[in-house]
Amino acid sequence: MAISIQLPHLRATHHLGWLMGQRLPQGTVLLLSGPLGSGKTSFTQGLGAGLGIEQTIDSPTFTLINEYLTGRVPLYHVDLYRLEGAAADSLYLETYWDGEEVEPGILVIEWAERLNYLPEQPIRLNLTYAGVGRQAALSWPADWHSEEWSKLRKVLKSDEILVNEV
Repeated sequence: MAISIQLPHLRATHHLGWLMGQRLPQGTVLLLSGPLGSGKTSFTQGLGAGLGIEQTIDSPTFTLINEYLTGRVPLYHVDLYRLEGAAADSLYLETYWDGEEVEPGILVIEWAERLNYLPEQPIRLNLTYAGVGRQAALSWPADWHSEEWSKLRKVLKSDEILVNEV
């Protein structure tokens, strides 16, 4: 299933993340793609705010992985911009999406297209430039938490910031 959302300004990108942070269940993996400056980190900052994380969420471009453990569920933020193929795979991110060595949370992977090995049922968010603002293409597996996605889509369509954008 998929939806397309027009994000006319940074506030809308952040707000989309916030709405999703309010609702996504533990164990969610979000694969983010889009060119530099398209809003991947802004979205993740909103997601963290929606999870109740009060820490500043920065891009982990140089640290590769930032962990935020103080929200409703943990947020694990990964940035693969500086890595390719085998180097990205050597981070063993499956330990995050399998939840075997870390507390299950929400895993956000920027530049996920650089991974050779992906989780089974990720949510994909592609952010692109769209004149003024951004375009978000959000997709998820058809059978994955369908009731939650139905509720989220309803919220997105009625939200005061995004009401005319979905």
